[in-house]
Amino acid sequence: MNNSVRPRVFVTRDMPQPAIDRLKEFAYVDLWPAFPAPEKHELLYHVSQADALLCMLSDPIDEEVMAAGKKLRVIANYAVGYDNIDVAAATRRNIAVTNTPDVLTETTADMAFTLLMAAARNLIAADRFTRDGFWIAWHPLVLLGHDVSGATLGIVGLGRIGQAVARRARGFGMRILYTSRHRNPAAEAELGVEYCSLEELLQQSDYVSLHTPLMPETHHLIGAKELQLMKPTAILINTSRGNVVDQEALTAALQDGTIGGAGLDVFKEEPISPDDPLLELSNVVVAPHIGSATIETRTKMGMMAAENIKAVLEGRRPPNLVNKDLYSSPSK
Repeated sequence: MNNSVRPRVFVTRDMPQPAIDRLKEFAYVDLWPAFPAPEKHELLYHVSQADALLCMLSDPIDEEVMAAGKKLRVIANYAVGYDNIDVAAATRRNIAVTNTPDVLTETTADMAFTLLMAAARNLIAADRFTRDGFWIAWHPLVLLGHDVSGATLGIVGLGRIGQAVARRARGFGMRILYTSRHRNPAAEAELGVEYCSLEELLQQSDYVSLHTPLMPETHHLIGAKELQLMKPTAILINTSRGNVVDQEALTAALQDGTIGGAGLDVFKEEPISPDDPLLELSNVVVAPHIGSATIETRTKMGMMAAENIKAVLEGRRPPNLVNKDLYSSPSK
């Protein structure tokens, strides 16, 4: 089919080739070539020509972007979350918004537990210690960390990823507490997790892992008050959204020993500034938002986004629709 009559999809970052190939089967693909995200004026230009937009969680898709997309019919977010998109504005403009749920559950849970283990055992500091030539002898007091086996893990948000983290924690013989918007008796029976309030969880846990979506009620859910409730040896893990935590309060708590450490894959602003004081701290393990960064998972995410786009362009309800009011029935 001639490109001039094919629908046009603007993809804001390169992704695994199978997903690009799938898009090319039914559309002309306008792929952003640079490593950094397109700036606002560049995004507006490319969206103005697009029938579909495949964007990343770091791309702010607001009313201005949608207004530029005169032909825009679908915004496919390459993520589970979609707080970067003004969904209400999209709905008003009859633009479908889709996401990529389920496929990154296990991968993100792996990352959360990786951060937990690395922070607990001072792995990053140990790596530097060894590479920098400080390992001149074995010593009983060098790089002491804390046990994970038998410790208490508090999970904030027992959704799919939270439950996947709980399954991993069971293998370490951990006591598992959880708090969530809704109590989950089925998960309690299956995973042996114990329900409690956020305050109780913070007071009792050796490790706290955050798995709640970012919403108005979860913005800065963990702030100075909550950090004060935690044990001075406790470690906070965040693979959810950066603004679930008050980053300034966390930095202060890590600086003054209010808590023992943190493992972070997400931040209030991404990318985090190299000058951020958080990065000066030795009791923090940081990663550049790579919770879903495996070849297998990122490929599945791309394929799912492509199928969502294809469905909308063909006049069908996409499999992973966020603004469900656009379609009066599942068959639409």
